[in-house]
Amino acid sequence: MAIGVKSRTHVLYAIWVFYNNHFEATAFNVMRQTFSPIKEHEMDTNNNALNRRGFVGSAAALAGAVGVTAVTGHAATKDKEVQKGKHQMPSPHNKRKPVVGMLLHPGVTLLDLLGPQTVLAPSCEVHLAWKNTDLLETDTGIVMKASCTFADCPKDLDVLFVPGGSFEVMRDADVLTFLADRGARAKWVTSVCGGSIVLGAAGLMRGYKATSHWAARELLAMFGATPVEARVVTDRNRISGGGVTAGIDFGLVLLAELLGEDVAKMTQLALEYDPAPPFDAGTPKKAGPAVMKSFQKWFGAAGNTLGPMCAAAAKDMGKYTPVAK
Repeated sequence: MAIGVKSRTHVLYAIWVFYNNHFEATAFNVMRQTFSPIKEHEMDTNNNALNRRGFVGSAAALAGAVGVTAVTGHAATKDKEVQKGKHQMPSPHNKRKPVVGMLLHPGVTLLDLLGPQTVLAPSCEVHLAWKNTDLLETDTGIVMKASCTFADCPKDLDVLFVPGGSFEVMRDADVLTFLADRGARAKWVTSVCGGSIVLGAAGLMRGYKATSHWAARELLAMFGATPVEARVVTDRNRISGGGVTAGIDFGLVLLAELLGEDVAKMTQLALEYDPAPPFDAGTPKKAGPAVMKSFQKWFGAAGNTLGPMCAAAAKDMGKYTPVAK
């Protein structure tokens, strides 16, 4: 079933809106059932979600419980060290660990980030970078924090990586300045899902082939990139992955480039990555007209702002990465 660019942008933006609304309430319910006390006056009765004051107080406990407050051992809470398991996965190689900088931001699509991070973490020095190291919420309600600020993130990276999620970051000057700076020197500039759109807004995809989530892929053309329908696309030192679940495929392709196929294959084996999905409905074409109709009804008509947002960002991308003369 063919879907126009406008419809695709509507669907992708709708996904983001749906998950932000749905999982904020879900995160609240998990915390309320698990941690006490969360008082009734701390609830926003209009939308059954925690207000910000109540949320921050309980989010720290949730973050510790799910084990995502700190990544790769760099971050600690302000008043105590992060609790760790006794056994850490050893590195599968004895070479220098490549330095990876991953953008973290409020509303990040969790699996966009954790798929590649899980693949890379045993073999690489991974930094999660954001403006600050305060707690922030992902698209599924899981609470995380960055392991470093933009200022503290290593200046010279082997890999710059951007996941998808809340598209407001592509209009954030601090984010785009950081990406343009690190991307200008990184050996590999990479993304999964809508992250390639954010890289485009920083002026880093002009003249490259790339992919993204199926609902946003064609928008890459606004940023001077050539959209490609593929799970993973490599063009010189740019590697981009498709939507969400493509992050593991992307991570293995990148790991092979960094440390060789043997390390990548051992990592695939360790993760038992041998996908056999119960349904063959992972693309609009495979899903078919009936599923697509139900899908669009499920997410509604949200998404009218993504196309104009990309158009505005495309006009400004030269501020961050000027066109070479």
